Amino acid sequence: MKHADDKTLDAIEPMLLHLRRLDGIREKKRGVFYRKSQAFLHFHDDPGGIFADVRGDTGWLRYRVSTRPERQRFLQLMKTLLH
Repeated sequence: MKHADDKTLDAIEPMLLHLRRLDGIREKKRGVFYRKSQAFLHFHDDPGGIFADVRGDTGWLRYRVSTRPERQRFLQLMKTLLH
């Protein structure tokens, strides 16, 4: 599974705009977010869709974010995790 390219990131740009506004994470490179000094969130493009990888307590967790409803649920999850 490859990291998301510019075309994929363009497709999820509205979600990225919301993520950029959240306290507790910062975007070091487009689509790559850090929490404190550690990588926290990045995106992948796969034949099965677009996926977000989020660092959890026990490792990386993967969430599908290909559709608008999936992205909305993911944003709610991020808000919950960061508060």
